[in-house]
Amino acid sequence: MTRAVAVDLGSARIGVAVTDGTLAFPRPFVARTGDRGAEHRAIAAVVDEVGAEVLVVGLPISLDGSHGPAARHAAAEARDLSHELPGIRVETFDERLTTVSAEAGLRAAGRRGAQARRRSVDSAAATVLLEAWLAAAR
Repeated sequence: MTRAVAVDLGSARIGVAVTDGTLAFPRPFVARTGDRGAEHRAIAAVVDEVGAEVLVVGLPISLDGSHGPAARHAAAEARDLSHELPGIRVETFDERLTTVSAEAGLRAAGRRGAQARRRSVDSAAATVLLEAWLAAAR
């Protein structure tokens, strides 16, 4: 079983999810503060805490399969994270529609109100991303 952490790199928050190799669970998000080093250290702390071997970074590929500015930004941030996490495999994984799926799941679970969903959707999206990554690895 591979322990992994997934991140959904939003502009205001970084969604975080963890897995023991079987199930994915949301964790509290990391707030974007403008201090990229501090944000990456917060992610590294989660990786260390759970003993993860892999960090999965969501890659927002366009619906047509192209890599636009957001995907290029995520790939660059994944490279930066790989320098912050020596010995940890950092890989990108297609995150198309994870936020849409997470929003739908939160609504179905009774999470009402846009503000309540907004504060949960990033880590829920990271959980959807991690579940897709786990399924692809099987």
